[in-house]
Amino acid sequence: MTRRLAVEFLGTAMLVFFAVGVATLMFGFRFIGTSVAAGVVATALAFGLTLLALVYLIGAVSGCHVNPAVTIGALLARRISLPEAVGYWAAQFAGGIAGALVLWGTFSTSPLYSRKATGLGTDGYGDKSLINIGVGGAFIFEIILTAIFVFVVLRVTSATANPATAAIAIGLSLTVVHLVGIPVTGTSVNPARSLGPALIVGGTALSQVWLFIVAPLIGGVLAALLHELLYREEDAGLAPEAQQAGEAA
Repeated sequence: MTRRLAVEFLGTAMLVFFAVGVATLMFGFRFIGTSVAAGVVATALAFGLTLLALVYLIGAVSGCHVNPAVTIGALLARRISLPEAVGYWAAQFAGGIAGALVLWGTFSTSPLYSRKATGLGTDGYGDKSLINIGVGGAFIFEIILTAIFVFVVLRVTSATANPATAAIAIGLSLTVVHLVGIPVTGTSVNPARSLGPALIVGGTALSQVWLFIVAPLIGGVLAALLHELLYREEDAGLAPEAQQAGEAA
């Protein structure tokens, strides 16, 4: 269990450092220039490709959740126990904070960086959204995007799926979710990814971070319920050995 928690901590920290780092370069340092679309694509690819690599790197150890919403989905799908889920959540939030701290410390050495002006790839709604979406719309959007993403994760890591292609499906799903979500909320779908940067930036980002914790968790619950509804009979008919193989994928 210690090894599993360690890789969840490390994996979440790496996801924040690399992917949120790209988001900060694109939209904070304004590397996008006049093309917002370029920044959206670059950031979406950073999140998707980083997660794809992490699934191959630590998937065999912990399942590579690196996301509390995925963990709550796995819990309700009976892939892990409640004590394990609590441990995963602690490791993920700690990893998200650690990754954000290292990223902030690195960027702070640049004379072009300002914590308030440049930020740290935080999510937001209202005037912190590229389309100025309201709180209600942002809440619904994050629930839907997270539910879709977690549903894909549960399906491609099931005992009847092909574990060799799971990482590709998961990484591409996260990429697509970010392509549509970045202009709307910045895209969270991961409470640990949102909390760390918000704690460092503070201000509006911190006051709005509750949405990016609550909505993704609700999305994870909905994904598990949908998966149970659509695949309950299939999963119930699996042999115990097949169930264990699916959980390890």
